Amino acid sequence: MGEPGNKVLTRGPTISRSINLTFQGDWGQANFHRILCWLTQELCDRCGPRSRTSILSMRGGGSEGVQLVNDGEAHLALGTPVALMGGATTGEAIFGGEKFPSLRALAVLPQDDRMVLGIDPKFGCRTFADIREKKPPLKLVIGPDTPDAPTAWVSNRYLEAHGITPDLIRSWGGEIIDTFWRPDQCMIPAQDPNSDITAVIHEAIMTPWWTLLVDGPRKFIPIPAEPEALEKLRKTTLLPPSSLPAGYWDSLKEELPALEFNDFLLFCREDLPDDIAYLLTWCLVETKAMIESQYHHINPNKTPLGYPFDPFKMAQTSLPLHPAARRYYEEKGYLKPGRDEAVVVTKC
Repeated sequence: MGEPGNKVLTRGPTISRSINLTFQGDWGQANFHRILCWLTQELCDRCGPRSRTSILSMRGGGSEGVQLVNDGEAHLALGTPVALMGGATTGEAIFGGEKFPSLRALAVLPQDDRMVLGIDPKFGCRTFADIREKKPPLKLVIGPDTPDAPTAWVSNRYLEAHGITPDLIRSWGGEIIDTFWRPDQCMIPAQDPNSDITAVIHEAIMTPWWTLLVDGPRKFIPIPAEPEALEKLRKTTLLPPSSLPAGYWDSLKEELPALEFNDFLLFCREDLPDDIAYLLTWCLVETKAMIESQYHHINPNKTPLGYPFDPFKMAQTSLPLHPAARRYYEEKGYLKPGRDEAVVVTKC
C-alpha cells in the first residue's frame, strides 16, 4: 500500500509528524462520540499523513475515562457534569478519596441539564414532603449506586438528601429497577401508557424522553427539590442548586428547583505533548462552528450540546488547564494571565 496523500490544511497550527491517539467516548450514539468524531477530523486534518485516532466506547456508566486517561490507556476523554469532575484532583464526592492529580483540562463544552425526579400522578404527590408522608409503593427506575456511573451515583445521593432511599421505598411495598444507567434505557420503558413503572430519576432533561414522560399520556409530575437537600448536595456532590423555568415542559406552570448537572469536560493527562494539546484546543475553539451546526435544528434551550460555544467559558474548567491549552486561551485573550486555573463552572 502506498503512503496516504498529504492532507494537512494550511489554516491554523499544524504538526508535521503523524500521530496516533486514543479517545474515550460514550456508548456510541450520544454526544461524547459525536464531539470526538468532529475533533478527530479537525485534528488529523492538521497532522502528518498517517495520523489517526480511535474512539473507545464506554463499557458502563461513564466514569472509566478518568481511570483510562490517568493510566495512559487513553489520551483524551470527556466527563460530565463539570463540577463533579472537579473532585478528581481532590478525591472529593464520587471519587471517594482517590485522587488523580495528573489530569488536565482542555475545555468545557456546554450542556444545560438538571437532575429531576418524576412520578406518576396517581399517587397525588407533588412534593418530597408528600412522598415521605404518603409512602407510595413506587416502582422506581434509578441507576445502580456505583461510582462507575456519575448519573446513577448522583441520583442516589439526590434521593438520600431528601430523606428517601431504595430500601425505604421497598419498605413501602415499592420496587427498585437499578439495572440501567443510560437515559434511554431508563426513560423509554416508562413512557408506555401500559408500563407499571411509576417513578424515574435521571438527568438528560432536554431529551424527548423526558418531554414525552411529563407532557405525554403518563403525565408524570416533576418533583421540586427542597432547598435544604440542595445545600447538602452541594457538599456531597459538588453540584450547585439550580432550577427549570416555568414552561420548560408544557405542563410545568411554576419554576422547578432542581440540581444542576451541567456541561462536558474535555480532559487529558499533564504529559500530553504540548503541540498536540495546543492544536486540540485550537480546533475546539476555531472550528466550533462545524459541531455547532449539527445542533442548529434543535431548540437552543433544549439542545443536548449547547450553542454557540463561548471561548471565555470554555476556558473556565474544574480541573487545572493543560499548560498548552492555557497558553492558547491567554494568547487569544480568553483567559487573563495569572488567574486561578481550576474554576468550577456552574453555568456555561
